[in-house]
Amino acid sequence: MTTLTDLNSCDAAAFVDTLRGIYEHSPWIPERALSARPFATVTALKYALQTAVTKASVDEQLGLIRAHPELAGKAAIAGELTQESTNEQAKSGLNLCSAEEYATLHKLNADYNARFGFPFILAVKGPDGNGLTRRAIIDTFTRRLKNQRPDEMAECLRQIHRIAELRINDLLALTPVFGPTVMQWAETIGAWSEADDGLTCSYMTGVHQRTAAQLAEWMRDAGMETCIDAVGNVVGRYLSADPDAKTLMTGSHYDTVRDGGKYDGRLGILLPIAVVRHLHERGERLPYHLEVVGFAEEEGVRFRSTFLGSNAVIGQFDVALLEQVDADGVTMLQALTAAGHHPGAIASIARNPEDLLGFVEVHIEQGPVLLERGLAVGVVTAIAGSSRYLVDLTGLASHAGTTPMNMRKDAAAAAAEIVLLVERRCSGAGSLVGTVGQLQVPNGSVNVIPGHCKLSLDIRAADDAVRHAAVKEILDGIEAICGRRHVEVEVEQIVSAPAAPCAPALMDQLGDAIERAGLPRYDLASGAGHDAMAMAKITDVAMLFTRCGNGGISHNRLETMTADDVEMAAQILLDFLRNLL
Repeated sequence: MTTLTDLNSCDAAAFVDTLRGIYEHSPWIPERALSARPFATVTALKYALQTAVTKASVDEQLGLIRAHPELAGKAAIAGELTQESTNEQAKSGLNLCSAEEYATLHKLNADYNARFGFPFILAVKGPDGNGLTRRAIIDTFTRRLKNQRPDEMAECLRQIHRIAELRINDLLALTPVFGPTVMQWAETIGAWSEADDGLTCSYMTGVHQRTAAQLAEWMRDAGMETCIDAVGNVVGRYLSADPDAKTLMTGSHYDTVRDGGKYDGRLGILLPIAVVRHLHERGERLPYHLEVVGFAEEEGVRFRSTFLGSNAVIGQFDVALLEQVDADGVTMLQALTAAGHHPGAIASIARNPEDLLGFVEVHIEQGPVLLERGLAVGVVTAIAGSSRYLVDLTGLASHAGTTPMNMRKDAAAAAAEIVLLVERRCSGAGSLVGTVGQLQVPNGSVNVIPGHCKLSLDIRAADDAVRHAAVKEILDGIEAICGRRHVEVEVEQIVSAPAAPCAPALMDQLGDAIERAGLPRYDLASGAGHDAMAMAKITDVAMLFTRCGNGGISHNRLETMTADDVEMAAQILLDFLRNLL
């Protein structure tokens, strides 16, 4: 069996020869990674190989892509694949394709090569290493055919790195501690949904309660004292030997958006449970209490009220929300009571800030930054503040054929200018982003100039001063646009949430753990809201982001990550916990 020590100590020729099959027909990659020896960790080895590809010329990268065989292509049928490719394609049953499946893949291969000029590359062992189904492979093939060439070339290289990662794992006979378990847990609860198609788990539904019960069971099995509190939070406490010790909190939410992903929120619960189980199995206690919380509600799907779970924990639950009504006319109070909870006890959930060391949340990035940089993890600097508005524009509906262009009071034209204003003002300014997510022309007709238009504004930035400056300029710009077009405007603010900066000391300790794992530290802001925003009101917070696949997509069934990235995040969290005090 080859070990990392062997790779660090062998001569250059042996190093290249041992790693020759990791990147298909491309020994130049281990040749260039040689200079990074000795590798402190396997992760450092993988990163050095990936860096050699990243720094290569475009022609060299294209050569690497073209060195790979087509899936179920002519080389596979003729038995001309490398042993590694043969084993990988067989893992997904590509050697067992029906005549119809072979025909479909043959056409997809031909169409793909004609569009991009290189073969379709996919790590067919999949995110968990157990192999994708032939249906999943064909679906992915079809979806990626719609990409632009630069994006698809980048995706092929990412898939090649994933293939190489799995081959290194096999070469070194690595046994993951956390990744497969967390991925399987996510699959288990991800299969429970209110909808027949896709994952939906909203507050206090039967699926939500079943998920809470399962989380509590896994917490108990991991050695934690466990309860489900009055608002539905699932709480597990791994106690220190010192009863007077302070508490470090971690966790995230287990509710989902409609047709959501399996890892948003839930990763931040399942991963710490797996880490605690590891500590418990070793008989290892921390010098502080560790509390893992599965927050009951963050997304606001059923009752249009976000952060119910974390707001209860910080003592800021708004009891007026108990009268909120869902689409079926059920109040939140009724839903809680029917689920066996006691709303009157919600106030008692609040934690005493003096008892806390801080709060750390592990979460998928929900964006493409880490993915595009080839990094498994990153340290969050701040969670962006948000300003949201509804804008109502009233012009004059009139005949589309008889009203001259210079005499129109077109509400939709004003809206179009506003959309471009938001895009222009929020581009190229760090973490600042602006979105018009809703745009309507009520009762619009093909032959009528729009007299009424509604739109939404969502302006976010990790720096509140930057956000406020952008909001002022945009609102002033809207007034100017509407004045020039003789369109009346009403603006209603519906959200104003301040940014939540992460604690530098906790950020540094996460960064140190990342570097000890063999990766460079990379800092980035979070544009999405998280439970850590609420927790920041009572204690120091930090967040560890993990890479999100499929272009960084989230809040979508295509949301994905790999077992190896889960493993890396768990090892980093474990190191962080052990070195916190």
